Amino acid sequence: MNTKRIHYYSGLIIAIFVGIHLLNHLASLFGAAYHIELMDQLRKYYRNFFVELLLLAAVFVQISSGFQLFKARWKTAGFNFEGLQVWSGFYLAIFFIIHLSTVLGGRIFLQLDTNFYFGVAGVNTFPFNLFFVPYYGLAVLAFFGHIAAIHHQKMKRSFFGLSPRKQAVGILVLGFVFTFALFAGLTDYFKGVEIPAAYHVLIGK
Repeated sequence: MNTKRIHYYSGLIIAIFVGIHLLNHLASLFGAAYHIELMDQLRKYYRNFFVELLLLAAVFVQISSGFQLFKARWKTAGFNFEGLQVWSGFYLAIFFIIHLSTVLGGRIFLQLDTNFYFGVAGVNTFPFNLFFVPYYGLAVLAFFGHIAAIHHQKMKRSFFGLSPRKQAVGILVLGFVFTFALFAGLTDYFKGVEIPAAYHVLIGK
Protein backbone atom coordinates (compact mmCIF):
# COMPACT_ATOMS: atom_id res chain seq x y z
CA MET A 1 0.00 0.00 0.00
CA ASN A 2 1.58 3.29 -1.08
CA THR A 3 1.78 6.51 0.90
CA LYS A 4 -1.12 8.16 -0.89
CA ARG A 5 -3.49 5.27 -0.19
CA ILE A 6 -2.41 5.04 3.45
CA HIS A 7 -3.00 8.78 3.78
CA TYR A 8 -6.46 8.41 2.25
CA TYR A 9 -7.64 5.65 4.60
CA SER A 10 -6.27 7.27 7.73
CA GLY A 11 -7.97 10.46 6.56
CA LEU A 12 -11.34 8.70 6.37
CA ILE A 13 -11.06 7.64 10.01
CA ILE A 14 -10.13 11.16 11.08
CA ALA A 15 -12.81 12.79 8.91
CA ILE A 16 -15.55 10.76 10.61
CA PHE A 17 -14.38 11.83 14.06
CA VAL A 18 -13.79 15.46 13.07
CA GLY A 19 -17.24 15.64 11.47
CA ILE A 20 -18.86 14.41 14.71
CA HIS A 21 -16.64 16.73 16.75
CA LEU A 22 -17.58 19.78 14.67
CA LEU A 23 -21.28 18.98 14.91
CA ASN A 24 -20.83 18.74 18.68
CA HIS A 25 -19.28 22.23 18.63
CA LEU A 26 -22.12 23.50 16.47
CA ALA A 27 -24.48 22.38 19.22
CA SER A 28 -23.10 25.29 21.27
CA LEU A 29 -25.67 27.39 19.38
CA PHE A 30 -28.10 25.95 21.95
CA GLY A 31 -25.85 26.85 24.87
CA ALA A 32 -22.77 25.57 26.68
CA ALA A 33 -24.80 23.16 28.83
CA TYR A 34 -26.29 21.42 25.79
CA HIS A 35 -22.84 21.25 24.14
CA ILE A 36 -21.35 19.57 27.22
CA GLU A 37 -24.31 17.21 27.61
CA LEU A 38 -23.96 16.06 24.00
CA MET A 39 -20.19 15.73 24.38
CA ASP A 40 -20.64 13.53 27.45
CA GLN A 41 -22.90 11.23 25.43
CA LEU A 42 -20.48 11.07 22.50
CA ARG A 43 -17.53 10.41 24.76
CA LYS A 44 -19.08 7.08 25.71
CA TYR A 45 -18.24 5.94 22.18
CA TYR A 46 -14.93 7.61 21.37
CA ARG A 47 -13.24 8.17 24.72
CA ASN A 48 -12.08 4.68 25.48
CA PHE A 49 -8.65 3.15 25.16
CA PHE A 50 -9.16 1.33 21.87
CA VAL A 51 -10.95 4.09 19.96
CA GLU A 52 -8.55 6.77 21.21
CA LEU A 53 -5.59 4.59 20.28
CA LEU A 54 -7.05 4.13 16.79
CA LEU A 55 -7.60 7.87 16.41
CA LEU A 56 -4.12 8.75 17.65
CA ALA A 57 -2.58 6.17 15.31
CA ALA A 58 -4.62 7.53 12.40
CA VAL A 59 -3.51 11.09 13.18
CA PHE A 60 0.13 10.03 13.42
CA VAL A 61 -0.10 8.21 10.07
CA GLN A 62 -1.98 11.14 8.53
CA ILE A 63 0.63 13.68 9.62
CA SER A 64 3.68 11.62 8.65
CA SER A 65 2.28 10.59 5.27
CA GLY A 66 0.89 14.07 4.72
CA PHE A 67 4.29 15.69 5.15
CA GLN A 68 5.73 13.24 2.62
CA LEU A 69 3.03 14.12 0.09
CA PHE A 70 3.41 17.83 0.83
CA LYS A 71 7.16 17.65 0.25
CA ALA A 72 6.57 16.01 -3.14
CA ARG A 73 3.82 18.38 -4.32
CA TRP A 74 4.13 21.84 -2.76
CA LYS A 75 6.42 23.28 -5.45
CA THR A 76 4.01 22.43 -8.27
CA ALA A 77 0.77 23.24 -6.40
CA GLY A 78 -0.97 26.13 -8.11
CA PHE A 79 -3.88 28.40 -7.24
CA ASN A 80 -6.45 25.66 -7.82
CA PHE A 81 -8.04 22.70 -6.06
CA GLU A 82 -4.78 20.79 -6.13
CA GLY A 83 -3.08 23.66 -4.36
CA LEU A 84 -5.97 23.87 -1.91
CA GLN A 85 -5.53 20.19 -1.09
CA VAL A 86 -1.79 20.58 -0.52
CA TRP A 87 -1.90 23.71 1.64
CA SER A 88 -5.05 22.85 3.59
CA GLY A 89 -3.48 19.48 4.39
CA PHE A 90 -0.30 21.19 5.57
CA TYR A 91 -2.25 23.50 7.89
CA LEU A 92 -4.30 20.62 9.27
CA ALA A 93 -1.12 18.67 10.04
CA ILE A 94 0.28 21.62 12.02
CA PHE A 95 -3.08 22.12 13.73
CA PHE A 96 -3.32 18.46 14.76
CA ILE A 97 0.15 18.55 16.31
CA ILE A 98 -0.64 21.67 18.35
CA HIS A 99 -4.23 20.77 19.21
CA LEU A 100 -3.59 17.21 20.32
CA SER A 101 -0.58 18.27 22.39
CA THR A 102 -2.68 20.96 24.08
CA VAL A 103 -5.66 18.69 24.78
CA LEU A 104 -3.52 15.84 26.12
CA GLY A 105 -1.52 18.34 28.18
CA GLY A 106 -4.72 19.78 29.62
CA ARG A 107 -5.99 16.34 30.57
CA ILE A 108 -2.73 14.91 31.95
CA PHE A 109 -0.88 17.88 33.48
CA LEU A 110 -3.60 20.43 34.27
CA GLN A 111 -6.18 17.78 35.23
CA LEU A 112 -8.89 19.69 33.38
CA ASP A 113 -11.97 18.36 31.65
CA THR A 114 -11.19 19.35 28.06
CA ASN A 115 -14.79 20.26 27.34
CA PHE A 116 -16.50 23.35 25.89
CA TYR A 117 -14.77 25.77 28.28
CA PHE A 118 -11.31 24.36 27.61
CA GLY A 119 -11.81 25.03 23.91
CA VAL A 120 -13.35 28.50 24.12
CA ALA A 121 -11.39 30.11 26.95
CA GLY A 122 -8.95 31.73 24.53
CA VAL A 123 -11.63 32.46 21.92
CA ASN A 124 -13.56 34.60 24.41
CA THR A 125 -10.65 36.41 26.06
CA PHE A 126 -8.66 39.36 24.68
CA PRO A 127 -5.87 39.35 23.51
CA PHE A 128 -5.80 35.54 23.21
CA ASN A 129 -8.70 35.63 20.77
CA LEU A 130 -6.47 37.44 18.27
CA PHE A 131 -4.69 34.11 17.90
CA PHE A 132 -7.39 31.55 18.65
CA VAL A 133 -10.13 32.88 16.38
CA PRO A 134 -8.03 32.60 13.18
CA TYR A 135 -6.34 29.46 14.52
CA TYR A 136 -9.63 27.59 14.91
CA GLY A 137 -11.34 29.31 11.99
CA LEU A 138 -8.62 28.36 9.53
CA ALA A 139 -8.65 24.78 10.84
CA VAL A 140 -12.37 24.41 10.09
CA LEU A 141 -11.98 26.03 6.68
CA ALA A 142 -8.96 23.83 5.95
CA PHE A 143 -11.01 20.74 6.82
CA PHE A 144 -13.80 21.71 4.41
CA GLY A 145 -11.22 22.85 1.84
CA HIS A 146 -9.41 19.52 1.98
CA ILE A 147 -12.67 17.63 1.52
CA ALA A 148 -13.68 19.93 -1.35
CA ALA A 149 -10.35 19.36 -3.11
CA ILE A 150 -10.57 15.58 -2.75
CA HIS A 151 -14.20 15.64 -3.91
CA HIS A 152 -13.18 17.65 -6.98
CA GLN A 153 -10.42 15.16 -7.72
CA LYS A 154 -12.47 11.96 -7.32
CA MET A 155 -16.01 12.93 -8.34
CA LYS A 156 -16.64 12.23 -12.01
CA ARG A 157 -20.39 12.85 -12.24
CA SER A 158 -22.70 15.86 -12.11
CA PHE A 159 -25.55 15.99 -9.63
CA PHE A 160 -28.65 18.15 -10.08
CA GLY A 161 -26.87 19.87 -12.95
CA LEU A 162 -23.84 20.73 -10.83
CA SER A 163 -20.44 19.76 -12.19
CA PRO A 164 -17.82 18.28 -9.82
CA ARG A 165 -16.16 21.70 -9.69
CA LYS A 166 -19.39 23.42 -8.66
CA GLN A 167 -20.01 20.71 -6.09
CA ALA A 168 -16.55 21.36 -4.63
CA VAL A 169 -17.23 25.10 -4.56
CA GLY A 170 -20.48 24.33 -2.75
CA ILE A 171 -18.54 22.43 -0.09
CA LEU A 172 -16.28 25.46 0.35
CA VAL A 173 -19.27 27.77 0.72
CA LEU A 174 -20.76 25.39 3.27
CA GLY A 175 -17.44 25.54 5.14
CA PHE A 176 -17.61 29.34 5.43
CA VAL A 177 -21.24 29.24 6.60
CA PHE A 178 -20.45 26.48 9.09
CA THR A 179 -17.45 28.40 10.46
CA PHE A 180 -19.52 31.54 11.00
CA ALA A 181 -22.26 29.56 12.76
CA LEU A 182 -19.67 27.74 14.85
CA PHE A 183 -18.17 30.94 16.21
CA ALA A 184 -21.65 32.30 16.87
CA GLY A 185 -22.12 29.36 19.23
CA LEU A 186 -18.64 29.30 20.74
CA THR A 187 -18.91 32.98 21.65
CA ASP A 188 -22.60 32.87 22.69
CA TYR A 189 -23.72 34.85 19.62
CA PHE A 190 -20.74 37.21 20.00
CA LYS A 191 -21.79 38.31 23.51
CA GLY A 192 -19.04 36.40 25.20
CA VAL A 193 -18.88 33.34 27.46
CA GLU A 194 -18.17 33.43 31.18
CA ILE A 195 -15.19 31.15 31.77
CA PRO A 196 -15.33 29.07 35.01
CA ALA A 197 -12.54 29.68 37.52
CA ALA A 198 -11.00 26.25 36.94
CA TYR A 199 -10.12 27.28 33.36
CA HIS A 200 -8.61 30.68 34.23
CA VAL A 201 -5.19 29.01 34.21
CA LEU A 202 -5.52 28.88 30.39
CA ILE A 203 -5.90 32.67 30.09
CA GLY A 204 -3.54 33.85 32.82
CA LYS A 205 -6.11 34.81 35.43
